[in-house]
Amino acid sequence: MGNVSNSEISPSIGDWHALIRIEDIRAAAVRLESVGVHTPLQHSARLSERYGAEVFLKREDTQKVRSYKIRGAYNFLASLTQGELEAGVVCASAGNHGQGVAWSCRRLGVDGDVFVPLRTPRQKVSRIADLGGERISIHMVGDSYDDAAIAAKSFALANDAVVVPGFDHPVTIAGQGTVGLEILEDLSAIGVRPPDLVIAPVGGGGLLSGIGISLAACAPAVRLVGVQPAGAPAMIRSLAAGEPVSIDIGDDFVDGAAVKRPGVLTYSIVCDLGLELLSVDEGSVCSEMLDLYQDEGIVLEPAGALSISALGVLGASIAGCTVVCVLSGGNNDVTRYDEIIERSLVYEGLKHYFIVGFPQQPGALRHFLDSCLGPNDDIVLFEYMKKSNRELGPALVGLEIGHRDDLGPLLERINASGLVVERVLPGSAAYRLIV
Repeated sequence: MGNVSNSEISPSIGDWHALIRIEDIRAAAVRLESVGVHTPLQHSARLSERYGAEVFLKREDTQKVRSYKIRGAYNFLASLTQGELEAGVVCASAGNHGQGVAWSCRRLGVDGDVFVPLRTPRQKVSRIADLGGERISIHMVGDSYDDAAIAAKSFALANDAVVVPGFDHPVTIAGQGTVGLEILEDLSAIGVRPPDLVIAPVGGGGLLSGIGISLAACAPAVRLVGVQPAGAPAMIRSLAAGEPVSIDIGDDFVDGAAVKRPGVLTYSIVCDLGLELLSVDEGSVCSEMLDLYQDEGIVLEPAGALSISALGVLGASIAGCTVVCVLSGGNNDVTRYDEIIERSLVYEGLKHYFIVGFPQQPGALRHFLDSCLGPNDDIVLFEYMKKSNRELGPALVGLEIGHRDDLGPLLERINASGLVVERVLPGSAAYRLIV
């Protein structure tokens, strides 16, 4: 990897081709072989039938730390000098990179400090502590990954420690790029030619960049698509701007990919290779998480389901193709499933909210039930909102309908009921207070 130092670099210097090559990714694969990071490539009969394609799932959720981040973290730490290791390491993480660093520190006997945002799911924080043991100290700071990264860098400067970059460093990218080599190797082992399409999630861009370099060198005809959540499309916005830009994160539900600004090096690679990017709705991600759990028994975190969600966007264009979706991680907190189900129902058009002004007279609720609800409609929320108004008693009503096509008839019945009803639309300020 040339004369590039393993300390945090400024990847804007020089051309990225001089910083990372396919030989570096192959060397990372050899280094990682001893710690058993090779994950299964699983055929999905359900998704293959749905899209008329041959769909394979690259199961990075089965890693020791339940995400691909172990690849870049271990490759980085294992390439440090003894002096750098003795000084200790520091990283910022949305959760998964921290787990990779924690596991690597414990295996290599290195002390490390991990900085995570305050909103990091409890399950990820606990896993970092369990994986690192006494070797790791955890610091919870700020509202986003970027806030944690600033704090981590300041701590490293003050303590003369080495920062372990989560994505924007050639050694980290080389580790993540081994995913691409494994995809080609495993398909070849079962007699399948290189895939027509590989889909990977994108946060800071390390995974997509590494896979992109691997495919460009070993199977240049393969189409590679990166996927970002609609509420945090930092790489998409940067490509549109022609340079890395910072964004305001509109929705951080997909926490593993909620990055305000992509890396300089990763941006350069994605841009230069001409990689495609698309965004998916967070509700779609939730629906795919539930389907995978119910049908295949696969537990994914939101970022882990980004690639599957992209299949619905690509639709008929992938018919007849061999497609590989990278399931990047499975670190999901069970306490999040209520929100996952809620977001999925709203996205599927099955759950709706209304503020109903009930006349303060006997039979008002019965009138609403009889005149508005259809045979497949169910009240799942009813909260009476007390006010001083003696004529109307407003209530927040949540309705779950049997099919999304039932919404039109429901709205027609409400309009004809004579009741004062206001629909609470997704995305509105009132809606954000409810969900």
